[in-house]
Amino acid sequence: MTNLFRTTSDNPDFQELVKHLDAELRVRDGDEHAFYSQFNKIDAIRHAVVAYINSEAVGCGALRPYDAETAEIKRMYVPLAQRGQGIAMKILNDFETWAAEIGFKKCILETGYKQPEAIALYTKNGYRAIPNYGQYQNVKNSVCFAKVIVDR
Repeated sequence: MTNLFRTTSDNPDFQELVKHLDAELRVRDGDEHAFYSQFNKIDAIRHAVVAYINSEAVGCGALRPYDAETAEIKRMYVPLAQRGQGIAMKILNDFETWAAEIGFKKCILETGYKQPEAIALYTKNGYRAIPNYGQYQNVKNSVCFAKVIVDR
């Protein structure tokens, strides 16, 4: 059974999973990794989730304010050995619930075209492609998504 633990970026399990995420993205992103990594710092994140099976950390993600009504989902990761078990979907659903609890109406996120598993996860869960926002505007390998989580 997967248990979700709401925490902060100070959580050692979250930090360790993010190290593995960064290593995977370094390979996937290639020469573009330095550009993306500058927007993925994890210091002072107040809303992070770590998924556990028994006492093993098997997934993570972070949520941060983008604007007054919008939360941005960041640092979603499940190690290869645990993929396909619905862990990422559980984390994503918890973020939507948590974002609504703290007053956000919409979630946005960015992923890369080199991450087809992530694109499939987000579209399967009702996220729709939007024009690239913020620092991702005019970045051809980025794809951005949004989902309204609270009707106005």
